[in-house]
Amino acid sequence: MAYTGKLRDPLLDQLFRAVLTLQNIDECYQFFEDVCTVGEIKSMAQRLEVARMLQNDCTYGEIAAQTGASTATISRVKRALNYGADGYKIVLARLAKSN
Repeated sequence: MAYTGKLRDPLLDQLFRAVLTLQNIDECYQFFEDVCTVGEIKSMAQRLEVARMLQNDCTYGEIAAQTGASTATISRVKRALNYGADGYKIVLARLAKSN
């Protein structure tokens, strides 16, 4: 399914093509450490875990306790899961298959 959202932009296309060239976890660490702050990387990881836990029907309390995410972050991730572009769903399904 082709992305039809509002974000499409040549610079973002370049960034995403760059991400797709990464070949292993070490290269991901190297690239993301250069491109993002440590806080940004940790926030993205936290949101992915929040999404995984929401899909597993964990409560906000359980998610907050385990991840340290605020209820606002949990709500934003839940909204993305329910009404977003399905990016979380695609990634979480693929991660589940690879484990």
